[in-house]
Amino acid sequence: MSNRRTFLKNITNMAVVSAAAVSAGIPIMARAADLPKVDENDPQAKAMGYVGDTNKADKAKYPKHTVAQKCDNCQLFQGKAGDAQGPCPLFSGKVVAGNGWCSAYMKKA
Repeated sequence: MSNRRTFLKNITNMAVVSAAAVSAGIPIMARAADLPKVDENDPQAKAMGYVGDTNKADKAKYPKHTVAQKCDNCQLFQGKAGDAQGPCPLFSGKVVAGNGWCSAYMKKA
């Protein structure tokens, strides 16, 4: 339940920040190559269980995780399948590893 609350809080915060940026005339899309990578030690990344390598996900804490679940095949990943990295709306202004994983993973349709 805590992960769901964190996820919803992060989505809400992202929407507020994006709306403020747009109203201020600040571009919110940047090239993935220009964005910093998410640090696994970042508090938000830790709360989401983010790891840069899906093989390193905490199996005890996330028993439903499988190694087939990767950022590059998640609905939230804004890069292309197979990209080494790409933007994710959960980590605004940063890129995640294509081979990464977090607890908000949702398989692309």
